[in-house]
Amino acid sequence: MIPALKSVWLVLALLILAIALGFYPDYGGDWKIFAYVIIGVLIADAFTVMGKKQVKVERKVMHALSLGSWANVELTLHNRYRYPIKLEIFDHVPEELEYEDLPITVTIPSRNWVKLSYRVKPIVRGPVAFEKVQFRVFSVLGLWKRNIIQPLVSEVRNYPNFSSVMKYSLLATDQRLNQMGILKKRRRGEGLDFHQLREYRDGDSLRQIDWNATARTNKLISRDYQEERDQQIIFLVDCGRRMLAHDDKLSHFDHTLNAILLLSHVALRQGDAVGLMTFSGDERWIPPRKSVGNVNSILNSIYDLQPSLLSPDYSRAATELMKRQKRRALIVLITNLRDEDTDELIPALHIMRKRHLVLLASMQETAINNLLNKDVDGFESALNHASAQHYLGYRRDAHQRIDGAGVLYTDVMPQDLPINIVNRYLEVKSSGQL
Repeated sequence: MIPALKSVWLVLALLILAIALGFYPDYGGDWKIFAYVIIGVLIADAFTVMGKKQVKVERKVMHALSLGSWANVELTLHNRYRYPIKLEIFDHVPEELEYEDLPITVTIPSRNWVKLSYRVKPIVRGPVAFEKVQFRVFSVLGLWKRNIIQPLVSEVRNYPNFSSVMKYSLLATDQRLNQMGILKKRRRGEGLDFHQLREYRDGDSLRQIDWNATARTNKLISRDYQEERDQQIIFLVDCGRRMLAHDDKLSHFDHTLNAILLLSHVALRQGDAVGLMTFSGDERWIPPRKSVGNVNSILNSIYDLQPSLLSPDYSRAATELMKRQKRRALIVLITNLRDEDTDELIPALHIMRKRHLVLLASMQETAINNLLNKDVDGFESALNHASAQHYLGYRRDAHQRIDGAGVLYTDVMPQDLPINIVNRYLEVKSSGQL
């Protein structure tokens, strides 16, 4: 029990009257009566919130939250007192979540209930738990507040941001994919899998014409093809220390997971199988599967994955991948490349190219580009500008060496990685390289 502000004012008024009594001693009897009344009221009001806990709290929160996205948490408060009560409530939100609209003050009618809500936003991936809720119940006259802490456990999982996957699901038609920047191309007559027969159109090649169908129908009929299905895509994910880099609210590793989710969804809808392998940290292996529900399996397998402080060991990762993946596949190696990595990376790429098609996706650092865009107005800024240029020069040399290794390569800003590798995948599908 703690006194409310009203109690403080009452006691203060009593003290002021006691001081004034020194100048007017004839009113001593009246002061005592007033003091007894005040004390009695304080005691009586305190009893209105003492005894059994007559407030029950329930929490409703989604079991899966998306990193960086706001979600509502619903609290239901039941008042079991015979009179209305006012209370302040504060939910003990895990430190891995940001929150808004807490604490909340509300009045609940007698023997009734109310629903309240506030918002949370995950800032760290992984499992987290709400453990307790705290509320202060005001007495009937508002002179006291009873502080109550109620254990209330709710376990949730902070997943990577899967909003891009959900958006793709809504836009997953050939006519609307470009709203996401995904450019799907179909090569009429040059794909690898037969799709359908249709009437001849201007621009169709002669080898597309199905002469048997043409003879039966007495009009030109062309074969239509689509990209080959039932291929395999394996993500090879660097979990080393460079993936801890941040250019915005998300780390390079978080952008990587977002890209994996989006490309997995796209590839599975194309009829391909998707798998994943991590290295230089928490090593995990998900064999390629082609069920559309495999997105959920991948999501549940990587949502708590965190980068380590280790240096990337590309050679060991390539050797281990070759042992596990016997069938030819598109290997999407996602990393944060440095010029000093090429001496180890290129041999690893050659190992994987013996059997697989390799796409190396590296992320740029926004901080370097920001340095180059700043005005040079002094010695320190000139030194920073020259250092950035020197760094990018080494990076360009590394890129040229990788291009010479005969692998597909993309180097983009972290936030552009998801859309970029989806487009590269679709290019591979349409070209028949895999």
